[in-house]
Amino acid sequence: MELSEVVENYFDRDLSWLSFNYRVLMEARDQSLPVYDRLKFLAIHSSNLDEFFRVRVATIRNLARIKKKKVKAHFTIPPKEVLEMVLKETMRQQEEYAHIFHKEILSELRDQGIFLYQKEDILEEHKNAVRHIFRSNVLSYLQPVFINKDSSTFLENRALYFFVALKRPGQEEEYYALLNIPSEMMERFISLPVINGIHYYIMLDDIIRSNIHRVFPGYEVLGSYSIKMNRDADLNIEDEFTGDLVDKLKKQLAKRAKGSACRFLYDADMPQEYIGLLKTSFSLLNKEMMEGGRYHNFYDFIKFPNPKKPDLQEAAFPSIASQALNDSESVFEAVLGGDKILHFPYQSYDYVLSFFNEAAIDPNVTEIRATFYRIASDSLIANALISAARNGKNVMVFVELKARFDEANNIKWAQKMEDVGIQIIYSIPDLKVHAKVACIRRETNGKIERFAYFGTGNFNESTANIYSDHGLLTSNNLLIDELEEVFSYLHSQGPVKEFKHLLVSQFNLKQRFIELIDREIENASQGKDAYIMIKLNNLEEREMIDKLYMASQAGVKIDLINRGICCLIPGREGLSENIRVIRLLDKYLEHARVFYFANNGEPEMWMGSADWMNRNLHRRIEVVFPILDPALFKQVKDILDLQLSDNTKSVILDENHENHRITTKEDPIRAQAEIYFYLKNLLEHQ
Repeated sequence: MELSEVVENYFDRDLSWLSFNYRVLMEARDQSLPVYDRLKFLAIHSSNLDEFFRVRVATIRNLARIKKKKVKAHFTIPPKEVLEMVLKETMRQQEEYAHIFHKEILSELRDQGIFLYQKEDILEEHKNAVRHIFRSNVLSYLQPVFINKDSSTFLENRALYFFVALKRPGQEEEYYALLNIPSEMMERFISLPVINGIHYYIMLDDIIRSNIHRVFPGYEVLGSYSIKMNRDADLNIEDEFTGDLVDKLKKQLAKRAKGSACRFLYDADMPQEYIGLLKTSFSLLNKEMMEGGRYHNFYDFIKFPNPKKPDLQEAAFPSIASQALNDSESVFEAVLGGDKILHFPYQSYDYVLSFFNEAAIDPNVTEIRATFYRIASDSLIANALISAARNGKNVMVFVELKARFDEANNIKWAQKMEDVGIQIIYSIPDLKVHAKVACIRRETNGKIERFAYFGTGNFNESTANIYSDHGLLTSNNLLIDELEEVFSYLHSQGPVKEFKHLLVSQFNLKQRFIELIDREIENASQGKDAYIMIKLNNLEEREMIDKLYMASQAGVKIDLINRGICCLIPGREGLSENIRVIRLLDKYLEHARVFYFANNGEPEMWMGSADWMNRNLHRRIEVVFPILDPALFKQVKDILDLQLSDNTKSVILDENHENHRITTKEDPIRAQAEIYFYLKNLLEHQ
């Protein structure tokens, strides 16, 4: 990254995001990892970049058209300059990406007896199989369309195509066509017969490419080149205070697929004359066109077959049992005995499913309240709530319809739940509800018992297998009283009582964090123990950054575990020399947000899903909860300490925005492995 990205003591958020995505690429480059794990990180990098262009780059281009005054709050650098720097850094990363894939990954796969055809001629032993697959399966999905410079053919968002140049034998005139690559309907990687112990695979693209002359009988194929269009994915929902939001979203989702171009990728081997033709045909600007490789949508490599599984990739850790929950006949009875904390994916998400399943069938449960941000496509939790409603329980669910890229799935589940009588509350105007909370009321022998779940991650059993998160099960009335106030607000948006224990954005979250930092500053000024440890996905909001700068200048030591965007500049003399920022990236996606304040020997800790972004602090409902039980407090603090001591999968972010591997002669510490064994020893011997 270049120093010019730094203005007014803040890194630019979009360039910071690219710095994070380069951190992902560093894992793909790490030769200590098995080859399939390296390939996985290449796939993740590609998917991340795809979404970045669909959302952020599209936004930057739109803002670049607005007068500078109106965009000052959005950027530290003028949008036009940001865009230039984004494209330059993207090209740099793509060049390194191509080197890793072609020179390292493919080579290592071949050393392991796994061969993926690229530009190589297809072996005679495979030609019949390739031809048969094309004729019997692939051909039925192909839809060739002839084009010219005046064509109005529409390229679907993220879909793959070939641009094909043709001519008739004996004629000079050239013809042009688009041919779809049906990767959404078929497997992208096709297995071919094993030869001499070597496993051969060919991409769907190359099966089509090798048979493309059969699609255009009577023509000579001059060349075929892969192309792909990314389209603006932001939805524009106007006047959310009136009208049917579900209907508006459905209409906007239909428009998303037809959004304006934000990135057009083309094969680098494509002749310039064809590039010009495509530019004219699809009304593209130079800045919307980007040179790519022979293949696009590299995220599909997340599914690249491993014929030697489980070799060539790291094994998942077996789930750790919660002895306290296992020994109890009821989740509720266990929680009445004291707070329980769960650490995913080290522990199974089944305990959360049990919490909802038990509530659905327990005859004493009368009410269930929950919030959904991203619902799993085949959600067991939503099904449990449907069962609860059918069992006569009063169920109220808040469903956030504006969760980007999950809108359609959330609408589907909201309507399914509504159909069985569940009271569904939809999005609040001008706000997103990002909290991950649930509350259950039970009446036993005339006594009311209440239980709550507070999470750092979504109620989504699919992502719980790969995201590192925490969940608190509690019957603490102090917390539940305030959680019920949150649900009351979600229901009516009316006034609420003061929150004394929970931190809730729109009410006290930001103010309370500022007070906690100020307390550390005051302690440092008096020579008392002062220290802050914060774990976030993203850090952007300037008032919070300025507060951390003030704390650093007052002598407060600050450790930030910041996975993604970080607009704070660490380690700068006179500004932030007491702030250390590390990025921890490993097998599981670090997703929890945790906030620790030393408080002169009487430390306090909160957890939740609230990043310190403008959107989280100002335009969302977040619920951040305290860890009050001393034993659970110690568990989380020990986990944080292990993450801070990682010298294998952590990098240090410097004041120039570079990611630096930690070089040490000490014994290697890999935090996620150490956390697993720590929890295994702790939880199985309670």
